[in-house]
Amino acid sequence: MVSRATHRTVVGWTFALPFAVLFLVFMAGPVLASLGMSLTDIRSTDLRTPLSVGFIGLDNYAQLFTDSRFIQAAWNTIQFVVIGVPLTIVLALAVALGIDRGITRFRTVFRVGYYLPVVTSIVAIAVVWRFLLHPDSGMVNGLLRLVGINGPHWLADENLALPSLIVMAAWRGMGTLMVIFLAGLQGIPRSLYEAAEIDGAGPWQRLRSITLPMLRPTMLFAAVITGIGYLQVFEEPFVMTQGTPLDRTLTVSYYIYNQFGFGNYGYAAAMSYVLFSVIVALTVLQFRLLRPKT
Repeated sequence: MVSRATHRTVVGWTFALPFAVLFLVFMAGPVLASLGMSLTDIRSTDLRTPLSVGFIGLDNYAQLFTDSRFIQAAWNTIQFVVIGVPLTIVLALAVALGIDRGITRFRTVFRVGYYLPVVTSIVAIAVVWRFLLHPDSGMVNGLLRLVGINGPHWLADENLALPSLIVMAAWRGMGTLMVIFLAGLQGIPRSLYEAAEIDGAGPWQRLRSITLPMLRPTMLFAAVITGIGYLQVFEEPFVMTQGTPLDRTLTVSYYIYNQFGFGNYGYAAAMSYVLFSVIVALTVLQFRLLRPKT
């Protein structure tokens, strides 16, 4: 007789087996294969003769530190994270506070309006932002001309192209964080604010002493997902600038994409694992800095 525990184990593995097979074939297998590729000199021309691929150890990883384009892409990505993450969080939190406390009518309309860019195609967003930032007919420079300022070429200026993309990404991404912050704000007991107001605490004191500490877990989640997203930023430079001017909008993910396109599979795989390591390190750092205090 088969015991009940054994029967449950067999049934459980029977249901889990399809997922396990798919995971091994389409997830774990490619991940391990790419790790092996990063230690070789494999190129697209070697696909027909895989036995000719040579093992080069950590040479691909060492080459990254002498690749000026990779260093530039890494610096651009760091700027995207360091500026974009706080900017997106601040904008999303401000909008969430306004919708949760300040807006009483048409609240749902505002929620949908702020979230709409998240579900809108990046191509459509790129067309709109290119029109807004056009040096001659764009709305931004048009408004600047009204006050006597000649607007720059936002996406062609090497000092302004990356900040322009960061602003666009923050505008597009704050809708997701707004929804997350709204959920966090609704979990804060109103009695805390009422007690603080009775004690004479002003809006800023209530924000600093109640809202922000109570939102610490929500802030951690928002920082982690936004940081991971911005470390992998690809769509904005790919659609808007193609990495120009002078590689000032080239990001690590975009450079990896280019290297795969050039057939440098081993080198691109090495960059992918460096990016993965940075994502893990940033996530650990964020957990250490923002985790709730016990």
